[in-house]
Amino acid sequence: MSAYVNSCSRKLVLLLLFMMALFQAPAQNKKELEQKKLKLQKEIDFTNKQLKIVEKNKNATAEQLSALRRKITLREALIGTINSEISTLGGEIASTTREIGSLEEQLQKLRSEYAAMVRNAYRTRNDYQQMMFVFAASDFNQAYKRMKYLQQYGSYRRQQAGQIIDTQAKLSGKKQELETRKNEKTSLRNTEQKQKSTLEKEKQEQDKLLRNLTDREKRLRKELADKQAAKQKLDRAIENIIRKEIEAARKKATAAGKKNVTNSNVFTLTPEAAKLSNSFSGNKGLLPWPVEQGTITGTFGEHPHKELKNIIVKNNGIDIQSAKGAAARAIFEGTVSGVITIPGAGKAVIIRHGEYLSVYSNLESVTVGTGDKVTTKQRIGSLGTASENNRGEIHLEIWKNTAKLDPKGWLARR
Repeated sequence: MSAYVNSCSRKLVLLLLFMMALFQAPAQNKKELEQKKLKLQKEIDFTNKQLKIVEKNKNATAEQLSALRRKITLREALIGTINSEISTLGGEIASTTREIGSLEEQLQKLRSEYAAMVRNAYRTRNDYQQMMFVFAASDFNQAYKRMKYLQQYGSYRRQQAGQIIDTQAKLSGKKQELETRKNEKTSLRNTEQKQKSTLEKEKQEQDKLLRNLTDREKRLRKELADKQAAKQKLDRAIENIIRKEIEAARKKATAAGKKNVTNSNVFTLTPEAAKLSNSFSGNKGLLPWPVEQGTITGTFGEHPHKELKNIIVKNNGIDIQSAKGAAARAIFEGTVSGVITIPGAGKAVIIRHGEYLSVYSNLESVTVGTGDKVTTKQRIGSLGTASENNRGEIHLEIWKNTAKLDPKGWLARR
């Protein structure tokens, strides 16, 4: 009987050690998955904040798309992590279910053994019967063994009762643990469904942004083509005015007996024209802006397009954004060489300052005419709108004869 008790105790200890080893690795894995899930959720929250900032800028569609794509990638990773958690919990639930089955089987066996012992104890329930069992031995040695048997039997029965109580407690704990695991799994399933629903909405938003981006790119390409065509028309109109002015000035100078007349000096042959030209040149970096208040939004020269890849745009001047309908002003005194209308560039005013020209385009209305004398800061018209944000915008160019100059270096700093 003693050997049997020891054998049962060893089996119980081995079973407990096996269960501890079985649950140690999944618990660690589950902790790692939870940490990964929290990290991914933080990244998603951060990306959401970035998206809200980007969404405030109407022209940031490409950047918005990039941020949304990153959020979708993170959301998919989060769903994958939740799936791994669900899988881990599924394994734990299956293992706990098997353990419960094993404990129930063990409890049933313990109860059967204990019931047999109780029945046997009932048959020998009084001291007289136990004494008769001992005294009925054939010799002293057998009597001693019978007495020890009765002692061990009683001890084992008490131990068996304790094991039944312990096993019942463990079984109850495992059932509670199983219920908790099942609730966790249900909660994770619900979270997974919500994340999948959110992911589907984000993908729909991504598709919409892609369509918008494609439409926007088409529109931008058309606007760019229109602007390039308008710029070419403006260039040709300015060059045509310059050519006519040179021809008229050459004839006038020849009639006046001037010699060595060239295209580069034809506008500075008279003292007045030379003085005006020198005065304009001497005010480089000090000239007033063509609007009272404004911000440069387009710079001189060749630049990559802000949104269209592999597209280089060329700007013959600078673009200044101001209030819609704001007054356009002459940056220096001079004579109006021409007033023209360019489809896509609004109206344009060209003012000569000796050998220099200042060109003002994208005007909605004009208040001067060809041949008019203008003074510095005199109103010459009102601004047209920039198509993107419905604000006012003026395009300013400065020419020296036929050479285009960067207007920014001529205007006073603000």
